[in-house]
Amino acid sequence: MSYHVNEKGYYGQFGGAFIPEMLYPNVEELRLNYLKVMAEPDFKKEFDQLLKDYVGRPTPLYFAKRLSAKYNTKIYLKREDLCHTGAHKINNTIGQILMAKRLKKTRIIAETGAGQHGVATATVCALAGLECIVYMGEIDIARQAPNVARMKMLGAEVRPALSGSRTLKDATNEAIRDWINNPVDTHYIIGSAVGPHPYPDMVARFQSVVSEETKWQLKKVEGRENPDYVVACVGGGSNAAGAYYHYLNETEVKLIAVEAAGKGIYTGESAATSVLGKEGVIHGSKTLLMQTNDGQITEPYSISAGLDYPGVGPMHAHLYETKRAEFISVTDDEAMTAGLELSQLEGIIPAIETSHALAIFEDKKFKPEDVVVISLSGRGDKDLNTYIDYFKL
Repeated sequence: MSYHVNEKGYYGQFGGAFIPEMLYPNVEELRLNYLKVMAEPDFKKEFDQLLKDYVGRPTPLYFAKRLSAKYNTKIYLKREDLCHTGAHKINNTIGQILMAKRLKKTRIIAETGAGQHGVATATVCALAGLECIVYMGEIDIARQAPNVARMKMLGAEVRPALSGSRTLKDATNEAIRDWINNPVDTHYIIGSAVGPHPYPDMVARFQSVVSEETKWQLKKVEGRENPDYVVACVGGGSNAAGAYYHYLNETEVKLIAVEAAGKGIYTGESAATSVLGKEGVIHGSKTLLMQTNDGQITEPYSISAGLDYPGVGPMHAHLYETKRAEFISVTDDEAMTAGLELSQLEGIIPAIETSHALAIFEDKKFKPEDVVVISLSGRGDKDLNTYIDYFKL
């Protein structure tokens, strides 16, 4: 069984492109061109050069000595927090801005929850000299103020989404509306492994540099390319898609996806899509999403602005359904405690999204000889206010 996308844009039964007719030309243009463009030697050269000199890749694979000692296993952190702009998001936005330029687009739109993707998009638009509009939920604008300021400094216009729960889902809705109204000159840089085909696959390919590096870095330190486990937090799922990519068909490598259980899976304030989700269509693809019995999307909740998405990317829905990945749900409290623990054991303050992945060690036991790679998807600067309020620092 393959865990990659098929030629029709599906991962098993999940994926596809469920889009309004107005968007068909845009999405089709991208679908017909993305693999061709990515295979061009000039594109590859420019992409690799920017990842190296601008983003700062390869990112280190760091052996977390004190954390490993505490949980009696070998824990390696893939340090995406050290990328320029502070998270893995930049890997994808660099790829997509180069794609947009080759498709002769002059205006860029994006959606953002935690603000990291918005910052990464504003960054590459400044780099390329293109107009940038970022849609962000009103609530997220309030809780991620430093990232909003960054986007504005970088020359982007931040437009608030005032409908629904005023978070990521609503920002995505606004961005899609904009795209429908400006189909010819606009490229929509989607930040996660979600949306209509080819987005989930394209984003996963741009993020696959994470697992590509992990393989040769592990070979150096452990004498083998394959860890026993790869762990990543999952909202829409771009960091997980990148961390898993080169291991998807290596079935001896166990994949662990960590979702936000919010205040508890069944409290009504959660974003644990794998447990609570049913098949449905959101933002252009068929996947698992949280919904009422009559198909209305349920409002998700997480203390982490990057994980409160009501669905999950189609790749991850397929990994869940086929049991290729183990899905674990972690509450706000467990995540916050794990974030503080990493800060005090290793001197690394993680993004609250990443803290969810770090929280699994309290309950899940590993063997002393197991090699566990965790995608440290982002740094905690953007979340300091949330940490301060939570721990009364």
